[in-house]
Amino acid sequence: MDVSTISRQARAAHPELDDRLLDVSVVVPIYNEVESIPRLIEAIATTMGESGLSYEMILVDDGSRDGSVDLLKQTAQERDDLKAVLLRKNYGQTAAMAAGFNYAIGDAIVTLDGDLQNDPLDIPMLLDKLNEGYDMVSGWRKKRQDAALTRLLPSKIANWLIGEVTGVKIHDYGCSLKAYRSELVADMNLYGELHRFLPALAFMEGARITEMPVRHHARQFGQSKYGLGRTVRVVMDLLTIYFMKRFLTKPMHGFGIAGLLSIVVGVVLGLYLTFLKFGMGLAIGDRPLLTLVAILVIGGVQLLCFGLLAELLIRTYHESQGRPIYRVRDVVGGKTEA
Repeated sequence: MDVSTISRQARAAHPELDDRLLDVSVVVPIYNEVESIPRLIEAIATTMGESGLSYEMILVDDGSRDGSVDLLKQTAQERDDLKAVLLRKNYGQTAAMAAGFNYAIGDAIVTLDGDLQNDPLDIPMLLDKLNEGYDMVSGWRKKRQDAALTRLLPSKIANWLIGEVTGVKIHDYGCSLKAYRSELVADMNLYGELHRFLPALAFMEGARITEMPVRHHARQFGQSKYGLGRTVRVVMDLLTIYFMKRFLTKPMHGFGIAGLLSIVVGVVLGLYLTFLKFGMGLAIGDRPLLTLVAILVIGGVQLLCFGLLAELLIRTYHESQGRPIYRVRDVVGGKTEA
């Protein structure tokens, strides 16, 4: 891999390491994977060693209770290429990945699961693809080794649904094996359980995304941490992503349109009831339609107010963090700072 220029974001975050930033940071969330950790570390180290790139492994323990913490502490003291980040409790995979991103000093960042189902041998392939000009390369477990009913079917449905809602149509949103440019990761803030939607979040930042088939192995140790129970959470997160994609910088367009529509329908129905009352002399006090009119008008006003409040919150969000509403890919010509 022809490593690109070290990102300014990484330099700003780690000025003391300005001349010693690495080519690749491999980030792995860990939760109760004590049997897998030794094999995982050796597999990553062997692959990265053969690649000729400078690298680090960042294993983030997300509140394990099976001895993973002690093993990581011991191994990190013995190896110079391993950084163990130990979270105080189980926060979830999104938080673990965010912690790994924050501690990474590599120009490229690769993520994978800690259960040995992802194959570290695919890392150089992803990095080579990344170097073709992409900002993110997502793995596609084309021949997935998981249970058909509880894992494969829900995954296929979720991938289709996420692609339709976000407009980013890739085959495998759930694959943790991904490669990113560090400047892209610096632009993304992760909350809740949004790790499943990283391609969509990257697309919102203007990233160039591609995917490629990767190997997938059957689980060797322990049990999967996921099941059908996560479906509801995926749907809720998907609604969040949809709103962010459509209205992150213009929430009034979302709330305002719904509010105005509600008010217009309420007013039209109100005029109809007024005609019945004064034009035809009919009683309207006991009509359910009158209640509907009141609900539509009041609800519409509330939606407009929500839109105004959301506009104020979004402006505070962007301005307080100095976060621009746009992303610049490159500046060509003229006088620019080095």
